[in-house]
Amino acid sequence: MFLLIADCVFEGGGIKGIGLVGAVCYLEEKGYKWNKLAGTSAGAIVASLLSANYSGNEIKKMIFDFDFENIFIKETSAFLSAKNPINLFIEKGIISGNLIENWIRNILLNKSISTFKDVSLNGESRLKIIASDITRQELLILPDDLIKYNIEPLNFEIAKAVRMSISIPFLFKPVKLKYNNTFSYIIDGGILSNYPVWIFDVQSKPRWPTFGFKLIEPNVSKTFLGKTDFISYTLDIINTLLSKNEEIYVKEKDWVRTIPIPTLGIKTIEFNLSEKKKKALFESGYNSAKKFLDSWNFEKYVLTYRK
Repeated sequence: MFLLIADCVFEGGGIKGIGLVGAVCYLEEKGYKWNKLAGTSAGAIVASLLSANYSGNEIKKMIFDFDFENIFIKETSAFLSAKNPINLFIEKGIISGNLIENWIRNILLNKSISTFKDVSLNGESRLKIIASDITRQELLILPDDLIKYNIEPLNFEIAKAVRMSISIPFLFKPVKLKYNNTFSYIIDGGILSNYPVWIFDVQSKPRWPTFGFKLIEPNVSKTFLGKTDFISYTLDIINTLLSKNEEIYVKEKDWVRTIPIPTLGIKTIEFNLSEKKKKALFESGYNSAKKFLDSWNFEKYVLTYRK
């Protein structure tokens, strides 16, 4: 089997990111190896672990085994037991994100990887993580944009960057990025760019493709289903922010290099997934990648869109 190389961009989507892993596994079975990797939110988790040379199947086991539901229940229960709604405004979120950050940190350390320098080549990180600075109201491409905060990009910890990118508004507490005697609140990258498939594009003819991994599903809101309580309202806001901002406006040249992965009606923060649903999401990604590769032609793509 001859070596196939690709850059990858992974869309965010919370627990639906299991579908991303399914697509990765199929492509790896067909011989693909990864050069540069980028991701938002759940996509940042997948990209960071691939950059550490974990295989798709290894990542599948990690995500299937990790108890997201327990973290959600544990932290939300502690928050609600305080019986003080003002806490939400003070803390700006319910879940600290520390448990997930430490989980990522330990997995990376098992491969002797901690900072972006550890996954860099010729002084540039192979990994890019997308986050949103809501204080400065701008998109962050990590680690590159840290230079604007007088922070050395390659010395920044990958696990902290992932923690920033997964900070779904209201649900996760934002990360305080301190610099120059001030700070910015950093949250989920999906607020500003959930699918930055353009991130590795160059002016010249590319040597290998960039594949985009996109989670798709026509969503029916909770309020549409008659659920009008505050939590349902908040969940609708989150799903709208993270799912709809780029879904309609993917350009043709980007769509042809995109693997669209149906998410089977599963919601972004549906952390109590059964094993059956997890497997169905994984298979959705796996089968979507197969369908994509059956019609993919890199030479045709270059002649049509990059000549």
